[in-house]
Amino acid sequence: MANFYIDNPSLKLHLSHPMMKKIVELKERNFADADKYDYAPQNFEDAMDSYDRVLEIVGEICGDIIAPNAEEVDHEGPRVENGRVIYAQGTARNLEACRQAGLMGMSMPRRLGGLNFPITPYIMAADIVSRADAGFENLWGLQDCAETIYEFASDEQKEKYIPRVCQGETMSMDLTEPDAGSDLQSVMLKASQKEDGSWVLNGVKRFITNGDSDIHLVLARSEEGTKDGRGLSMFIYDKRNGGVNVRRIENKMGIKGSPTCELVYKDAPAELVGSRRMGLIKYVMALMNGARLGIAAQSVGISEAAYREALAYAKDRKQFGKAIITFPAVAEILSVMKAKLDASRALLYACSRFVDMYKVYDDIAKERSLSLDEKKEAKKYSRLADAFTPLAKGMTSEFCNQNTYDCIQIHGGSGFMKDYTCERLYRDARITSIYEGTTQLQVVAAIRHVSTGTYLDWIRTQEQQQVVAEDEAVKNRLVFMTQQYADAVQAVEGTENAEYRDFMARRLVEMAGHIIMGYLLLDDTQRDATFRRSLNVYVNYGQAEVAKNAGFIANFRPDALADYIPVEE
Repeated sequence: MANFYIDNPSLKLHLSHPMMKKIVELKERNFADADKYDYAPQNFEDAMDSYDRVLEIVGEICGDIIAPNAEEVDHEGPRVENGRVIYAQGTARNLEACRQAGLMGMSMPRRLGGLNFPITPYIMAADIVSRADAGFENLWGLQDCAETIYEFASDEQKEKYIPRVCQGETMSMDLTEPDAGSDLQSVMLKASQKEDGSWVLNGVKRFITNGDSDIHLVLARSEEGTKDGRGLSMFIYDKRNGGVNVRRIENKMGIKGSPTCELVYKDAPAELVGSRRMGLIKYVMALMNGARLGIAAQSVGISEAAYREALAYAKDRKQFGKAIITFPAVAEILSVMKAKLDASRALLYACSRFVDMYKVYDDIAKERSLSLDEKKEAKKYSRLADAFTPLAKGMTSEFCNQNTYDCIQIHGGSGFMKDYTCERLYRDARITSIYEGTTQLQVVAAIRHVSTGTYLDWIRTQEQQQVVAEDEAVKNRLVFMTQQYADAVQAVEGTENAEYRDFMARRLVEMAGHIIMGYLLLDDTQRDATFRRSLNVYVNYGQAEVAKNAGFIANFRPDALADYIPVEE
């Protein structure tokens, strides 16, 4: 029997990070639920044991059910009948297994039927599920839409909808439209308020993941005559009330088990969430940040699967009388794949811990006033979460695409055939750097943390950490890379040419990312020496990338920008 949690020791290392103690104690309010629920933990050790046991169940379901179903689901896919989505048979079995195991609504409070898990072990479950089948993770992982209901909806709405999610009902976030993709300010789905105060929705949504879900979060234009984000509000649509039909399912390159739908709303009854006009400005931003962390987890899970497929094939495949893993060209590809995987996972869980910290303080603030120290700490982690989320989504999704590319390369001609898992992984990976904001949009979100010094400040704190003598040399290289980065930032920020600064943004964000991931691996290595190989390989790789970008910036003439602007032939 396969278990995708037990067979991956790096997961337990990240689950046991020192920050988890404070996260758990805050999340559990010093374990106040222990007297109310028989499954609530009594103390920190009890809580960690609970996460470990649930993740073991996730790993078993992924290894024994979801992964074996993945190929069948990829071939069969979902279909539309009479305006409704019919899942592939394997998808239906996967969902039922997760429902039976109580793996829905993991991060929701116990009083609403959830497990009250912090974000970190929930994201770890998403990492594991994605390794088994990235398409299925899209359905299972959309349970995190319940976070938005919990954070912004009324108490009545929370009690009405969140228990249903915890019992296994599915969710979707209906944001994009035929003429509003990344530019959500252009959303035109109309929300009309009737005389009795209720709302109905009319219009079309497109590219909606799991679009025939039970409970939808919908972005719609509630303010007549507006054309920008200030006229948009957030609504809950309940499938039980009717009014929405699936026009079609998109025929996609990958993640085929996940139905991506075009929806038609016709006087669909809906409930307003929170305040009018705040749909995009506040609620969708929070929703998207959660989704981006989920895509980072999905990217890491696919990278894990790709590395394992490549390693197994390289050990088994013989050419010229030897296993191809013994060839330096193949060994190098594998070592870089592993380093990118470990660095991606380190960034993912650093980000999830920052999210945990600021979210738990936000939740506590609804119950009582925070102390000055708590407010200061909440602000610190909110800023770090805001900085690390686009970095995590951007870097891990790009590495995911690179790792699946290299996985096929190691398979050679066989990798191009549908007989091998790597072909599906390659197709599934491609969307990760596109949806929930392309990598280019992640740069737009991240660059202000380059300009304001969030990344550099965090890096400087890492420079103060003590390391074992064996890692002093690699730390010194990270210090050198940091100076290259700081010089490049100063050179770019020092110009008054906004177009030039935008042009260089990607390079600066990537430089920050490589240094941050190097320091995170350095920290992991202090707790587990088995990461040292990945640390050394990644810093070799990152140092070359930082030097390349630093050199480009140093040698680029701003007047050469004209060469990069397309002209009509």
